[in-house]
Amino acid sequence: MDLKTASALRRLRLVSAPEAVSFLLLLICSVLKRTTDFNAVPVMGMVHGVLFVLYVLFWADAWNRAKWSLRTAALYFVLSVLPTGGFFAERRLRREAEDAVIASRARQETVAKA
Repeated sequence: MDLKTASALRRLRLVSAPEAVSFLLLLICSVLKRTTDFNAVPVMGMVHGVLFVLYVLFWADAWNRAKWSLRTAALYFVLSVLPTGGFFAERRLRREAEDAVIASRARQETVAKA
């Protein structure tokens, strides 16, 4: 995995958890708006909207650079629209990055031994 691909995956991973948190907070604010006088929906809506747009931009960049299959790209997109999906996306992306590091080290050891 080259540096630009790793950076794209890292950006997507770093924005996925905050996007999930903002989605959950927006849902909580929506409930509070209807049950109390507290109305933070406009603020949380803006925060979540910005984070969601960033997620989609970083998702498209990661899809392009990592050469994901349509199924993998669709999975990461569907995870972005589920209330806790961003947490699962972050965990999967972290595991994918760790696997890439392990594979890279194994290739380096093979080259060094040869």
